[in-house]
Amino acid sequence: MTILDKIIHRKKEELAFSKSKVSVEQLKDSEYFGRKGFSLKETLKTKSGIIAEFKRQSPSKGIINDKVSPLEVVSAYEHSGASAVSILTDRDFFGGSSKDIVSIRNHIHIPVLRKDFMVDEYQFYEAKSIGADVILLIAACLSPQQVQEFTVLSHELGLEVLLEIHSEEELKHINPDIDFAGINNRNLKDFKVDLQHSIDLKNRLPEGILSVAESGIYSEEDFRYLKEKGFDGFLMGEYFMKDENPGNKFKEFISNVTI
Repeated sequence: MTILDKIIHRKKEELAFSKSKVSVEQLKDSEYFGRKGFSLKETLKTKSGIIAEFKRQSPSKGIINDKVSPLEVVSAYEHSGASAVSILTDRDFFGGSSKDIVSIRNHIHIPVLRKDFMVDEYQFYEAKSIGADVILLIAACLSPQQVQEFTVLSHELGLEVLLEIHSEEELKHINPDIDFAGINNRNLKDFKVDLQHSIDLKNRLPEGILSVAESGIYSEEDFRYLKEKGFDGFLMGEYFMKDENPGNKFKEFISNVTI
C-alpha cells in the first residue's frame, strides 16, 4: 500500500465521521457559503504567480514548521505579493484542519486553495462552507469521470478547480472545464522530484490551459527555470515553511526573483 493509498483510506474514515456529525444542509448555513469567491485566474495575471502554502508537516518530511500560525504566515504572503495561499486541511498526515482556513478567511483578500484529498461530494460543500475559493483535485486518486463530476459541482458552488497530474497516463483526466492543470514535480507514490518530467508533461497539455508547477521547487533557480518553460503559476510551500519566519522568506524570495 502506497502513502497515497493510506491517506485515502484514512480520509474515507474521517468523512464517514464528519457526515455523521454535520449535514450538507448545516454546511450551507455557514456564514461563508454565500460569499463570492476571489478568482485565482485573475490574481495569477496581476500578482507574482505564486500560490504560497501553509503546511506544518508532510509524510515525506515529517514536521516542517509547527511554531507559526496560519494568519501570521498567510498575511505576510499576501502583503509581499502572493497570488493566492494554499492551506493543507488534512489532519493525520499534514497536521492541518479546516479551522486553519476559517481562522484567516476574513483577514486576507486573495484566493484560498483548500489543499486536501477530495474524494467525496461532501468535501466540496465543506470547502465552500469554510471560505475556500479553489479546490485541488488529484488525478491519482480519482477517475476521469469523477474529475468531471467534481468539476461541475465545484463550479456550481463557485469554486475554481486545480487538477493535479503526475504522469502521462493522467493526462486523460483533463477536461475542458477545469480551471488549471497542476503538474506535481514530486511523485506522490515515491516522493522523488523531477523537474524535467514536469516540463515534458506541460508540453502535452491542451492548448490554452493555465499550468501550475507544484512541489519540489527548492530554489530561485528552480523557479526561474520553470517560469522560462512557460508555467503560469507556482505552488510553493516547503521552501518557505522550513524557515522559522516563512513570511520573511517569501518576501526575500519575491525580491530576488523579480529583479
